[in-house]
Amino acid sequence: MEDSGGKKVSLLICDDHKILTDALAMVVDLDESLVMVAPPAHDAESAVRICEEHLPDVVLMDIVFKGGMTGIEATRKIKEVSPSTNVVIMTAHDDERLLVEAVEAGASGFLGKDEAATEVLHAAKAAAEGEVLIDPLVLTRLLHQVSREREEHRDALALLHDLTDREREILQLLAQGVRNDGIAERLFISPQTVQTHVRNILGKLRVHSKLEAVAFAVKHGAITV
Repeated sequence: MEDSGGKKVSLLICDDHKILTDALAMVVDLDESLVMVAPPAHDAESAVRICEEHLPDVVLMDIVFKGGMTGIEATRKIKEVSPSTNVVIMTAHDDERLLVEAVEAGASGFLGKDEAATEVLHAAKAAAEGEVLIDPLVLTRLLHQVSREREEHRDALALLHDLTDREREILQLLAQGVRNDGIAERLFISPQTVQTHVRNILGKLRVHSKLEAVAFAVKHGAITV
């Protein structure tokens, strides 16, 4: 797809499966409306560097790599160094959490790795035009997932809101690995009082252990580690 000035859509392919990337690159070479900005990248870090240098219109990005940066992390960084680049995630995964994270990172859409090469390139051209590439059924699942997570977060904030300043202080110390007796010394209170506060924290957050309470509070931004 070329604009009125005949500009080709610039493309980068990033996947650690060399057979796949080589096959796609061969098809791209046959399409006069597409041009590769560089040979296919086989790790996410390289893709980010190439995008920063060449600012491609579209990146076809794998989601999982062996070690190092993930495709989701790369998508986020690519949108930082080249905001106009549209990242299309190529994945064999159907994990809703991963798809939501990809959208939050700035992905423009998704393609299954079982798509024909011609369909993949058609999608790349559509992405260059700003189209959102996502199957309606997948979109529905993602919206449900986001809705569930937002509801969960609202409920969590309501529980955390009930904590007193002292309970938050103790929870923060627990997150730092301080034991009950150490908390008592730091706050100049008795160990029994610390135990009472801890029991109250567990009850208010509806959890069963100090570790679970800390994980809950960190997840929802009430404390830092």
